[in-house]
Amino acid sequence: MSELTEDSVRADVRAWLEANWSPELGLVEWRNKLADSGWGVPTWPKEWYGRDLPQAFQAVVDEEFARIGAIGVAKAGIRTLAAATILAHGTDLHKEKFLRRILTGEDTWCQLFSEPGSGSDVAGAVTRAEMSGNKWIVNGQKVWTTSAHHAHWGLLLARTDWDQTKHKGLSYFIIDMHQPGVNVQPLKQMNGHASFNQVFMTDAVVEPEFLVANVGDGWAVTTTTLMHERRGADGLRTWAMGSDRKGRAYDEERAEIATTMEPYKWYPQRAGRVDLILSRAKDTGHLGDPVVRQEIARLLTMSKAAEWTARRARAAAQQGKPQGPEGSLGKLVASHIARAAARIHTQLSGADALLTGADSPLNGTIAEILVSVPATSIAGGTDEIQRNIISERVLKMPKEPSIDTTKPFRDVPRNTVR
Repeated sequence: MSELTEDSVRADVRAWLEANWSPELGLVEWRNKLADSGWGVPTWPKEWYGRDLPQAFQAVVDEEFARIGAIGVAKAGIRTLAAATILAHGTDLHKEKFLRRILTGEDTWCQLFSEPGSGSDVAGAVTRAEMSGNKWIVNGQKVWTTSAHHAHWGLLLARTDWDQTKHKGLSYFIIDMHQPGVNVQPLKQMNGHASFNQVFMTDAVVEPEFLVANVGDGWAVTTTTLMHERRGADGLRTWAMGSDRKGRAYDEERAEIATTMEPYKWYPQRAGRVDLILSRAKDTGHLGDPVVRQEIARLLTMSKAAEWTARRARAAAQQGKPQGPEGSLGKLVASHIARAAARIHTQLSGADALLTGADSPLNGTIAEILVSVPATSIAGGTDEIQRNIISERVLKMPKEPSIDTTKPFRDVPRNTVR
């Protein structure tokens, strides 16, 4: 067997694309061809739609797709986390049922972790799953669930044993979102969007084969999902951009992106829109203000340092190295950057930063930044949680004293009624 090199991989993928890619194919038809070929996810195992290539060759494959203008497999949204979790912990049944339809984009997913009484403290979940007959029956409430309103499947963390300690009594399920026992209600945000939902589960049913890993292993599986989520926190998680080229596949991809990315369209504002700072400083006449210039210089320096750290993390991932501290560091620094950007936008626009409408700065974009930025310090784990992770796991400092990790969960004080 010949040794794999960058040139050989490039030649193989280029030849396959030139022989198979056509923009006139239907999007699902094309992605099924990708799944069969292994070029859609070349680093996945061969038996599950990949080619067992080292991570370092992913960039080579991506370059060839971009060169010819070929569309890749579906990657936007929670489906990327679902695929990573199923590959790591799922059974062959899970992989057979879900992975191909994730790649083709036929199924959409949501993540059912946070609850009204346990947001950043995911392990404090009180949604319960109980075996009745030969099925799991789920009752409880989840919140801040992106895309639940159009998801086919949900990644569900639920408590299956109240006599175990906090982390050991949890199990992980795949739940059908299109059933009578699941009720999804949108949540209106102060920035006018409704990206999140609260989800009520009343005697919702999960088939026994949709338990992921073993009963009581839910926290280990959840950690895998969160690791992949935070690995993408140095920027938007695979922010999908449609091509303006002509052809059926491109048309269908644009329609898919419009639906899948709708909940995320305010995320650039959530990050502070550092990209607008210099042009706003020029337009508002503040570029010569020494105080403002110093604040801008500080922001751009911090932003560039965060970008380099994220690039190091991606390079390490491409080389197959384990996840380092960059995920939590990147998540925390993103909050600092967003808040600093919001302050500077306020300095540049003054009271007008609060205005919306046609006569407001950038047609209301500055106001949307100000009311969206606080989410960066909360979503995906609060700044306080990230600091604990960094202090304990990166700096190896002693853990904070805990009163809820050594006793049975039913004896842990909480604000919810069971």
